[in-house]
Amino acid sequence: MAAAAAEGGGGGGGAVYDPSYVPDSVKTFVAHMYRHVRDKNVYEIHQMYEGGFQRLSDRLFRDAPWPAAEAVSPYCDGDHVFLLLYRELWYRHAYARASSSSSSSAPLTAGQRAESWANYCDLFSVVLHGVVNMQLPNQWLWDMVDEFVYQFQSFCQYRAKLKNKSDDELHQLKQFDKLQPNLICVEWNTGFSNTLKALLEKSMIAQILEREKEGLEQFTATDGYDYQGGSNVLKMLGYYSMIGLLRIHCLLGDYRTGLKCLAPIDLNQQGVYTIVIGSHISAIYHYGFANLMMRRYAEATREFSKILLYILKYKQYHQKSPQYDQILKKNEQMYALLAICLSLCPQHNLIDENVSTQLKEKYNDKMTKMQRFDDEAYAAYDELFSYACPKFITPSPPALDQPLTNYNQDAYRLQLKLFLYEVKQQQLLSGIRSYLKLYSTITIAKLAQYMEVDEATLRSILMTYKHKMHAVDNNGKIVSSADFDFYIKEDVIHVMESKPIKRHGDYFLRQILKFEEMIGELEKVQFD
Repeated sequence: MAAAAAEGGGGGGGAVYDPSYVPDSVKTFVAHMYRHVRDKNVYEIHQMYEGGFQRLSDRLFRDAPWPAAEAVSPYCDGDHVFLLLYRELWYRHAYARASSSSSSSAPLTAGQRAESWANYCDLFSVVLHGVVNMQLPNQWLWDMVDEFVYQFQSFCQYRAKLKNKSDDELHQLKQFDKLQPNLICVEWNTGFSNTLKALLEKSMIAQILEREKEGLEQFTATDGYDYQGGSNVLKMLGYYSMIGLLRIHCLLGDYRTGLKCLAPIDLNQQGVYTIVIGSHISAIYHYGFANLMMRRYAEATREFSKILLYILKYKQYHQKSPQYDQILKKNEQMYALLAICLSLCPQHNLIDENVSTQLKEKYNDKMTKMQRFDDEAYAAYDELFSYACPKFITPSPPALDQPLTNYNQDAYRLQLKLFLYEVKQQQLLSGIRSYLKLYSTITIAKLAQYMEVDEATLRSILMTYKHKMHAVDNNGKIVSSADFDFYIKEDVIHVMESKPIKRHGDYFLRQILKFEEMIGELEKVQFD
């Protein structure tokens, strides 16, 4: 492991960082964590992972790395697998420090990124090819997959920024490209199968979920844990790999393949993915974004509304979580994506009243602009898409012997161009929609006169509307995203508007929650 910044009294103050120095609190932490891992004490592991590690990092290692794995080896009997887990935490902490705006740490080098990647490969190799007799918290297993994908994404961005690279960094990149990581689901020229797909297949999680539908498995009921003395590690890594694959395919712009990877998980049911809020948000964010890019606006709107309502209700319970800032960021991004969905395909009957109120407070002005399809509208679409989209990547390495420039924005610019082209194609659809909402029947000649176009052009616009408001779902069926439909018979347009379903239960639940909040406030006032 590469040494980094300064440390004093274990964490700051000016002394040079010594990777072999292990404070007493770290010795205790490692010894206890090792014992709990051996005993499969998931509760205690989770407490130390979520609480103890974070507190020690804040207190002792805010500006310096944790001690080297070799230094803590005596306190865990030199256990190979446990040291892989320790290094996973070590590198994740190093990445977090490097990306923190409040930290003075230097950026990670290509060598450090390669070492972190190699540690993940070694850890997953043990899970895939060895016998793992551990039970780890779902939170930690999700963080492994999430960090694995994040570090690949981060490396692709780092590798594509060539303009200010030093000769040493360029040399390291050339060496690293010879050992190019093989993460993506499609096979690269190297021909190796990817790690996440291997975890997915080896765990047989798709078959487990299928058997659960038939009542032959109890995966969701046990939250993925094995209470018969076995291990949950492979099974849960395979499960979270489905979400990781969805994310990586979204970063590549391959939305259809990404949705296929997530298909075994039924998002309409309460699943294990909802237990860890990070996996819940990541799954729905990327699922919704993929559907948006594939013109499945109704499906994207429905899922964004559900997750935004969930965050609205429960985010206060995660304020002390290390992921809280990320939760808030994704929350804001999904409101922006929801605004785009509703501007392209109004489906206000699909969103919750509380979510609708929040959306209007945030983006009402922009949504009004986006209905006009002028320069201001395109600027609003551009702004919201740029803010809310994933950080797209190009997996292939840049040519290092060419004039050095930055390529890290190329994939983003391509996706933005495709999105704005789609918006441009729908320029006239907003106008025709407003007319058709006013009539149950209208002749083509009359509507053409209103829209100031000839009849042939109007027929073309009507066909475009039909095309843009329909998409192919995961089962290959053509589904409509519009809140009304129409057909033409003898030059007369017949409009069929779907009536929104009245959800009386939702109304009563909202009122009950409001009264409970009022009672709680009154009780506080009474005690005061």
